[in-house]
Amino acid sequence: MTDSEREASDRHGRHTSENDIPVTGEVVPDLFSSDQVFQRIVADADHEITSGLRELFFAAVAGGFAITITYLLYASMSAATDSPIAAVLLYPIGFIYIIIGGYQLYTENTLPPVALTLERLASVPALFRHWLVVLAGNFAGGAAGAVVLAYGGVFSPEAATVAADLAEKGIQTPVTALFFKGAFAGLIVAGVVWMNFAARDTVSRVLIVYLAFLAIPLGNLFHVVVSFTESVYLMLVGGTGLATALVEFVLPVLLGNTVGGVLLVTVVNYYQTSERRLEIERFENVRRLSTREWVLGGLAGRSYVPVVDTLGEFVRDPDSYRILVPVANPRTEAPLVEFACTLASAHEDSTVHAAHIVQTPSRLAVESDGHHARITRESARLMADIERRVEGYDVEFETSTIVSSRSFEEVFDRARRTRPDLVVMSWGDDRLWHAARAERPLDELTNRLPCDFLVVKNGRVDASRVLVPTAGGPYSDLSAEVARTLQTTADAEVSVLHVVESGEREAGEAFLADWATERGLEDARRLVDDSGDIEAAIERAAADHTLVLLGATERGLLSRLVTESLHLDVVNEVDASVVLVERPSERSLSARLFGRGRREKQQRP
Repeated sequence: MTDSEREASDRHGRHTSENDIPVTGEVVPDLFSSDQVFQRIVADADHEITSGLRELFFAAVAGGFAITITYLLYASMSAATDSPIAAVLLYPIGFIYIIIGGYQLYTENTLPPVALTLERLASVPALFRHWLVVLAGNFAGGAAGAVVLAYGGVFSPEAATVAADLAEKGIQTPVTALFFKGAFAGLIVAGVVWMNFAARDTVSRVLIVYLAFLAIPLGNLFHVVVSFTESVYLMLVGGTGLATALVEFVLPVLLGNTVGGVLLVTVVNYYQTSERRLEIERFENVRRLSTREWVLGGLAGRSYVPVVDTLGEFVRDPDSYRILVPVANPRTEAPLVEFACTLASAHEDSTVHAAHIVQTPSRLAVESDGHHARITRESARLMADIERRVEGYDVEFETSTIVSSRSFEEVFDRARRTRPDLVVMSWGDDRLWHAARAERPLDELTNRLPCDFLVVKNGRVDASRVLVPTAGGPYSDLSAEVARTLQTTADAEVSVLHVVESGEREAGEAFLADWATERGLEDARRLVDDSGDIEAAIERAAADHTLVLLGATERGLLSRLVTESLHLDVVNEVDASVVLVERPSERSLSARLFGRGRREKQQRP
């Protein structure tokens, strides 16, 4: 969080009663109790733990490279003076760059993300993912800095000797001593973060950071990123091998920093707060992660609690048929909801749930208290307009609002939570897809579908004349189900298309007749094209139809849409509405844990 954002939070976070007494639980600038400091920390962590991999990694690389400044000045000052006090005076400079500049440092992250996890607002896997990315970035930045120091002629000969001696000294220190020295250093860093959020101005923060980090060299303590940078430098100048240094020096310090930061500061400070520590709007009535979600993260459901979710406690009626419709723009996507209601009306007990997903900047959590309420009120007004449009359908209609920086991922979280039979969503540049390309992990999300998906191009649907291309694959079965439903509810004229090679028309006609009959489409018009060119055949047939249902192929349609690797010209060339259909594929737990996220190649539908 930048200073301007903290100061904005201070200005807007104040609420007073009639007697001008601060209301307990709000972020009040003049009275920072432990509860209020904790609120500020969680608000900042809310942004950081949802950051994209690229943003997080390069902020950590910058932090790792800034540590090089500390190493450079510490070695240079030690070589230039005989006074141990004078030698360490500039040691904190790199850490000041990191904390005041908003870079990422591993030891700094033993506090905010852990606080969010302790509150069950983020999962344990999300915490570990955050730690690993930051640590990798810090090490990459530190290694780059060590290369510059080793080969760039930055050190004087005397300073180069001192720099190598610093690493040798760490390697020669007993492992047990390294661990406990690292624990005290971790305590100092996490304590700095806590005090940093309690401070109200930049001068105070600089002074806190400077004095606290001065204690690391004065106390002969060790910081993991500094230790890694020293180890890489020692290897480059011909000293101890990196593997030895990592095991005997860096790893014990890493463990000590982690234990010191997490146990000695975060957990202790957490339990000194009261039960009312998060009684602010951001977390008011929020549904925490379940124990299973908290431990397994995305493998079990949600890995993170969104900023606003108006859906309360939910119990799925096992006998009902449910359709979830994620909506990014209620003003333009009402036809999409009507299409979902048309499909649902074929079932006796059916519900359509329209979820308005509002994409918001990651730092919304520190905005003024009324911001979330304004978003929720406006969303409710827009969704009420849609509700009036679908009153004539014989279905139960529900709405909810989700405000989150991870809009595309929220689609899957909501589907896993409400367990619909079908998700109907729109596909287009102004929808959720741009946000999806910045979110993670796309392959794992889109190839572990919680239910059937229909993706409507640009939200435009005209179901009067429906074309269903098929090659007998599993996804064309879903296309057939949708077509049969539209036949019943919208009086649609349905055609089925099968493409064969030249000379195979008779076999193709026999196949298509059997396929259509088995799927309840015996009344459908049957088309066989013997050109062998599937896309050209679909394009020709689509000219006489208003809606084309296309099944998934190979990697699956959703992942290919998100990564812009869906190269089907027919999707863009035809004038008809296009609906892409995809069914869940079964993947074992081991494949989900250790696989690449992408499914095996499948035959075309």
